[in-house]
This record gives sequence, structure tokens and C-alpha cells, in this order.
Amino acid sequence: MDITAIEKLAELVERIGLDELEVTEGEFHVRLTKRGPQTIMTTAATPQLPTMNASAPATEPAAAQIPGSNGRTIGSPMVGTFYRAESPESPNFVEVGATVKKGDILCIVEAMKMMNHIEAEASGTIESILVENGQPVEYDQPLFTIV
Repeated sequence: MDITAIEKLAELVERIGLDELEVTEGEFHVRLTKRGPQTIMTTAATPQLPTMNASAPATEPAAAQIPGSNGRTIGSPMVGTFYRAESPESPNFVEVGATVKKGDILCIVEAMKMMNHIEAEASGTIESILVENGQPVEYDQPLFTIV
């Protein structure tokens, strides 16, 4: 992790109003803590943390099964805000019961002012939409079930 990345993290802490942010990248660990009007940074080398399954790319969450559902879930690939449409005036990308093909846009997850289109990982029918429009989502949080 270079100094530019650390500076961007510090700016993020200030802009969003976080009290603390901790990031681990490989053996590098940085913790930014806001104390009054300034941000304090501490860094340390950490032992190698367990990694995700090598067969699944780190950028794509694994499909999971929701109890009581016949389909597979589409999870959020990042932390952000869930939007069902391109804009408040636009129609929703999908509704429950809609038939989708692999690659169709299902929603948008906004992260750090970037609008990220989330695509269907498989063809099928939208069984359920698990998040309300405008709600924050976590990494790998189930968004849709597709059968």
C-alpha cells in the first residue's frame, strides 16, 4: 500500500465523518482514528491472514442458498448503497417474476460515488428482491434470488 492510498483513506475518513477505519492489505495494516479535528494513523506489518477460496475470484461473492428459497442468491460484490433503477425517475431494472439472462443488469450498488451495475450471474426468474431501494448493503449481502 503506497502513501497515496493512505492519503485517500484519510480523506475518506474526513469526508464521510468516520471515527475509525482499519484496512489490511497483504502484510500491511493501517488504522486511521479520528481524534478531534485531526486523523491519527498507525501502521504495522501483520502476519498473513487466511485467504478466500482460490477457485472463487475475490471480486465476485459466492452464490449462496437462502433457507426457504428454491434459487441461488446474487450477493453484493461491495459495500455501498443499493438502487433498483438508474435514477429516481427511471423504471426498476427488474421486478419479482421477471425473466433475466446472464449478464442482464439487476441493480446498481453505489460505492464512493461510483455507480456499479450488478449483473445476473445466471439466467432465470427473479424469485425475490431482498433489499429495499436506497438501503446500505454489505459485501456479499444477498440482494436477489433467482430460480
